[in-house]
Amino acid sequence: MKSTAKQDRQPGQKAGRRWIYAKKPKGPLYFYRQIVGYTLLLFFIAAPFIKIDGNPFLKFNVLEAKFSIFGNLFYPQDFHIFLFGMLIILVCIVLFTAVYGRVWCGWACPQTIFMELVFRRIEYFIEGDWKQQQKLNNGPDSDIRAIKKLVKHLVFLLISFAISNLFLAYIIGVDALYQIVREPIHQHLGGFLAIWVFTLVFYFVFAYVREIVCTRICPYGRLQSVLLDDHSVTVAYNVARGEPRRKRKKDGRQEWSGDCIDCQLCVHVCPTGIDIRDGMQVECVSCTACIDACDAVMEKIQRPKRLIGFYTPSQAEGEISQVTEKRRNTRPYIYTALLFALTAVFGLLIFSRSDVEGRLFRAKGSGYQMRDDGTVINLYSLELMNKTTENMEFELESGTEGIRLELVNPMFNLEGEGSAKMGLFLVADKEAFSTYKTEVKVHIISENKILKTMETTFIAPPLR
Repeated sequence: MKSTAKQDRQPGQKAGRRWIYAKKPKGPLYFYRQIVGYTLLLFFIAAPFIKIDGNPFLKFNVLEAKFSIFGNLFYPQDFHIFLFGMLIILVCIVLFTAVYGRVWCGWACPQTIFMELVFRRIEYFIEGDWKQQQKLNNGPDSDIRAIKKLVKHLVFLLISFAISNLFLAYIIGVDALYQIVREPIHQHLGGFLAIWVFTLVFYFVFAYVREIVCTRICPYGRLQSVLLDDHSVTVAYNVARGEPRRKRKKDGRQEWSGDCIDCQLCVHVCPTGIDIRDGMQVECVSCTACIDACDAVMEKIQRPKRLIGFYTPSQAEGEISQVTEKRRNTRPYIYTALLFALTAVFGLLIFSRSDVEGRLFRAKGSGYQMRDDGTVINLYSLELMNKTTENMEFELESGTEGIRLELVNPMFNLEGEGSAKMGLFLVADKEAFSTYKTEVKVHIISENKILKTMETTFIAPPLR
């Protein structure tokens, strides 16, 4: 996979950086991409403000190791669920890319959505399309140029400030963010500084770094060459149909050897500045802007669409037809089924988890004790955690026949997101068990529902 980005250098830029002026895209695929992008953008804006049972729909408080996914609170004790979630993400990246290429980058990545559907559209509105932007940047200094640049960068800064607040809301929650906004700055100096640091980072990324995030910084783009193979579907140029693209004269008439008329529109609309006709490249984010541009040209010259389209490398080279490729390539169906299965298991883990976490330990250094009434007792230490934001009334109950509980320091209420420790005895008749160690169960019950079952061992002198 090669790199062949073609760009124009902006005045004042260092030799290593060439500025990209992307032509405003249009077409059916761009329309669909807008629907997907703005839907995801709306979700990104709304998600921190949505609450389910008092919990944020999404919150990732890495500072306090507290997370909320779909309104369910997670703590370090739920690490196994996060581990499985990370595994699903990894599998999704590998399998989805292997089958469908880099579609995530062009259609769903937050960097692309904000860059192409927010910041670049503002740039089009203020400075015009790519030719007007080139003329403005390469022209002499003027009041109009200064005003346009000032307005553009002020708007960029305001949007970056809004994104920064939303980003922070995902970390600390909207309630904590409201406190930072309402209360004096000195009470939340760390949060105030974090907002402005994120603001400047987002502003720098969308105003200057731009496509470099996709082409050089993001590791996902570099992994493409490893994850893609001859059966991966990517945005590609149909070489067999388009080449040779040069014009030639025959019998006094102008004709083309291939369907490509070398109009360069596919290059002009590319947000990373590449020529898709040069083959598979790490800079391609599968945004499909080149497909729309090429299809419009094919319509004008009355040739079939999809000179640039979704092809496997074999199809792009004309070595195999699309029908044959679909018949022999069953991977998309297998991989998609596997992803659905993993996602279903992950959803089951999330929604089946208990609202309370309980751990029952044998008291250190303790064994069994005999009472005068002939019963055997074992001392345990119990740790409880309420994973919800609501106060919870609970009771403990033995889940093993012949075992009863005696609480050392009785407690029957847990505050929202609160924890508690207590001691308890498990008591049994000496004749109840014939072995030295016996597996026993203790239930945590709330509103006549078993929320958690804990297992431990009960030791007693074996019968002789």
